[in-house]
Amino acid sequence: MRTHESTFDAWLASRAVPGSKGLLLTPGGRRNLTVRNVRLAIDIAKEATPKVLRMVWGRHRLRALVLLSLNIARGAFPALRGYSQALIINEIQTAFSTGRFDMKQLPWLLGREFSRMIVESVLDSLINSTEKVVYNSARLEVEHRQMQLQLQLDIPTLSDPLVRDVVHESDLFVRSFAQSGAGGFGLLSPLDIVRILSLICEVASHVFIIYSLARTSPSHSFILLLTAVIVLFPHIVTWLRMCSRPDSDDLYSPQEAAAAAKLEKMRNLAYSETHRREILAFGLGPWILRCWDNARRTILGLEELDSDPFKELSFSSLFAQLQLSLADILAVSQNIPLLLMLQSSGGSLGSVAFYRNSVQGLVFTLRELMTTARMLLQSVFLMGAFSAAMDIRPRLMPAKGRAVPYLPLSRGMRIEARNLTYTYPGSMEPALKGVSFKLEPGERLAIVGHNGSGKSTLAQILTRILDFDSGELLVNDVDIRRYDPDEYHRHLSTIFQGFSKFNASVAKNVGVGYVEHLYNHAEIHRAVKMAGASHIVDALPRRLKARLDASGSDSSYPQMPGLQPWPSSTHHGLSGGEWQHIALSRAFMRADRSEVDLLVLDEPTSSLDAHAQNRTFDTVEKVSCSLKGRTKTVVFITHRLSTARRADKIAYMQNGTIVEFGTHQELLDRKGAYAALHHASI
Repeated sequence: MRTHESTFDAWLASRAVPGSKGLLLTPGGRRNLTVRNVRLAIDIAKEATPKVLRMVWGRHRLRALVLLSLNIARGAFPALRGYSQALIINEIQTAFSTGRFDMKQLPWLLGREFSRMIVESVLDSLINSTEKVVYNSARLEVEHRQMQLQLQLDIPTLSDPLVRDVVHESDLFVRSFAQSGAGGFGLLSPLDIVRILSLICEVASHVFIIYSLARTSPSHSFILLLTAVIVLFPHIVTWLRMCSRPDSDDLYSPQEAAAAAKLEKMRNLAYSETHRREILAFGLGPWILRCWDNARRTILGLEELDSDPFKELSFSSLFAQLQLSLADILAVSQNIPLLLMLQSSGGSLGSVAFYRNSVQGLVFTLRELMTTARMLLQSVFLMGAFSAAMDIRPRLMPAKGRAVPYLPLSRGMRIEARNLTYTYPGSMEPALKGVSFKLEPGERLAIVGHNGSGKSTLAQILTRILDFDSGELLVNDVDIRRYDPDEYHRHLSTIFQGFSKFNASVAKNVGVGYVEHLYNHAEIHRAVKMAGASHIVDALPRRLKARLDASGSDSSYPQMPGLQPWPSSTHHGLSGGEWQHIALSRAFMRADRSEVDLLVLDEPTSSLDAHAQNRTFDTVEKVSCSLKGRTKTVVFITHRLSTARRADKIAYMQNGTIVEFGTHQELLDRKGAYAALHHASI
């Protein structure tokens, strides 16, 4: 009987820290082996395993079944190997004990052993080649699904901490496919179930051999009992030790969690090229190193050991040492059953060696099976995270049955905002409150105001990057929430204030604005010319093929050797204004396309000089019009009032709301905040 409504609920329950209210394990944290967690794992396995196995086995079902069968058969290999070698030893023992060295059977036994070795090698080779195909196909499938999920999740969805956590553990599950036969990061993938079945078969074969050999001795009951103690006792002790260990042993304390966060921040600073200038100019290197060192010492527990050198001298450590001593004693005691078997009339060197090898193989296999079972518990919860993550629906996607197709108007996009309110997650004050305005198709709106007044937030809501908390936003008289975001984005072009810089060629930095023309150099040249960036590109050694240095924008860490050269003469740095020209070129890749009805430009000329600024807005005017009149609605944010005068309407924002709305002259006549700002700028 299921105790939770969904896989997500069971996964979330597994992260609860026992005895604490509302405290959750860190993403990827190990779940302890408890009855509660086993029940949760069973719930998750019932729901998620069939779905995940259909996914990973879908491409090579026949190969997967062959792999499963071969791995089960592989479990009998140790028993067959030991039996064959025991017969050879017995034959040699018989020859020496009787003094007859004709040994007619020995060549046949050696030939059979050699044949067995060949067959085992062929089967191992077949298993390895089949594993490679099945595992790589499964790995490709789950990595594709994870990448697809990551790309379709929008910012409002990812603002939920639980969503970020489930996506993080889903990614850990995907990375467990990194190595065939044994998942990466100490985890198991679903395909490693064949490994468990193989181990179980191997245990069964060892048990059968030990029982068969021991029953030939008169004291077989005592031998079996002693063997069971020798084999099982170390595992029982280990099991009890793991079960008795407090849950808190595997958790970060609040101090360690804070130290881990600081450690990551300091490492990012140390490797970041973006912050390199400030680090050097302000002499931050020693401070960063000192903070990193303190955080690392906290995580490693060195500070506590410095204050209390005997802290590690605990019962658990003494118990661990005692366990090692007992293991040595039990290893020696494995010889007792051997002596008893030799005393029996049926004892032989072959059977004794066979018995000893089987006991040692059983001990090793049980140890591996226990480790695998413990890994399996963690992997089930990560599989649950993957299954739950695949069911996440982006918040900006319209509800089922409410989606409508986007129907364009002839002159651009009609926009009407009614009392929009939005608060950033974790913030107490709304970034937008009561924002209302109306734009007819083809109109131009300039949004002005002081920093932090909500201008960029409004732009992101208009471009459907962020959602709003309350109010209405109508686009072409339809609730914007009824449009598919991907379809809506095809009808707009934008440049954000914090635009992206890519460590890639000029052509790719520009071409991503309309990826269908990413390799169309004629279209890229046209966009560069529209943005007034031709002189910048022409000055580069390889022009459109020149690789640009984004100054660490892509990653805080150095790339792996051979994958990405460190910024050098092959990577060309650009100034802020030059980068803005590249970003404008990117926006113009699609700005003049017929399907684009809206241009949203957030501070598009903040780093440009006055002449470049005028040329840019002349281009915006040109691409938003045709011989028949205006064809696109334009919304731009600017702090230059001379630019705002180009707009049909101006919205002056203050403290997250539009306090004045109208034409330039109307706002001057009101003699309000806009007029005061205008007079101050003259």
